Amino acid sequence: MKDIGLVLEGGGSRGVYTAGILQFLMEKNIYIPYVVGVSAGACNGSSYISRQMERNKKVTIDYVDHPEYLSLRNFIKKRQLFGMDFIFDTLPNSLVPFDFETFNGAAEEFVVGVTDCYTGESIFYHKSDYAKDMLTLLRASSSLPFVAPAVDFHNRVLMDGGITAPIPIKQSIKDGNHKNVVILTRNRGYYKKPQTVNWYMRRKYREYPGLLKAIAERHMEYNETLNYLFEEEKKGNVFIICPTEKLTVGRVEKNKKKLTHLYEQGYQDVERVAEPLHEFLS
Repeated sequence: MKDIGLVLEGGGSRGVYTAGILQFLMEKNIYIPYVVGVSAGACNGSSYISRQMERNKKVTIDYVDHPEYLSLRNFIKKRQLFGMDFIFDTLPNSLVPFDFETFNGAAEEFVVGVTDCYTGESIFYHKSDYAKDMLTLLRASSSLPFVAPAVDFHNRVLMDGGITAPIPIKQSIKDGNHKNVVILTRNRGYYKKPQTVNWYMRRKYREYPGLLKAIAERHMEYNETLNYLFEEEKKGNVFIICPTEKLTVGRVEKNKKKLTHLYEQGYQDVERVAEPLHEFLS
């Protein structure tokens, strides 16, 4: 397996779909040599690299009803809907320990995408760049506007990587991968509509003109990337896996039954295409 990338879209709670797919790949000992992700995609991808089966399910489903994970109380007390300290400190360091040793020793490349709030550009960090700061970058890549605060990192102010590179296929190609497996967290046929940058958003993020511009143009980047992916799929350069059932889970979801169903759907969807996927990878 050479020059093949695994590209992981974000999507908040919809990321449990990706978690189900990665669980199947780990069970079959399928490890693609290059992984790039943003937001929830990057979080799921990190446990794939560390070879921790079931970890994504534990983190994203089992703890979803914990008051410090996702709650209105978090928003009132800390102005963040998701408890970022709980998710990126308490969980990986105490409750569901992350295997840093295996992650750092893994042969696979792992790349995390973030958005620079000042410039509005997409920044990608490779594993060799951030070995000691992985959790900080995952937090930054998952910090959605209004939902979580920006993250200071090495003289930059960073937020959700999905704003500027919602499906980071371009980075995978830039890093030398001629073929890519792409996991989407939306059904085929979905295209993103323009997001209004209203007065409140302009006021809240007035220090970050690049971020505001990126948010306003996000739908164009997303839709252009989708069209590119579908063209590359026809050429045989891209293998797309995406939900085959209509989604009932949104970006923010606490219903464990819905989340578990979507997780299982991801597992079943990749299981159904296991043979053509194997051919693509070989």
